[in-house]
Amino acid sequence: MHKEDYSRPKHEPFPRDLAAMIACKASIMAARFEDQAIHSMVRDAQRALDRGVTVSDIARDMQLPPANAKKTRKTEKQQKT
Repeated sequence: MHKEDYSRPKHEPFPRDLAAMIACKASIMAARFEDQAIHSMVRDAQRALDRGVTVSDIARDMQLPPANAKKTRKTEKQQKT
């Protein structure tokens, strides 16, 4: 390769088994993060309830979706706009 050659080097195809292992690890990490977030939010909500804050105020402050709302990306995007 010449010093003046700035093209990207050719790479071997990414190994499927490595991709699967990465996806599995990411899934585990996401589940752990979700568990931590739920625990933290429940703890904060319980403290607010103990201080006499109403459920509707807690839900509003935590920006919780209505109980009957489906969990979708489209819903999240619509709420941001």
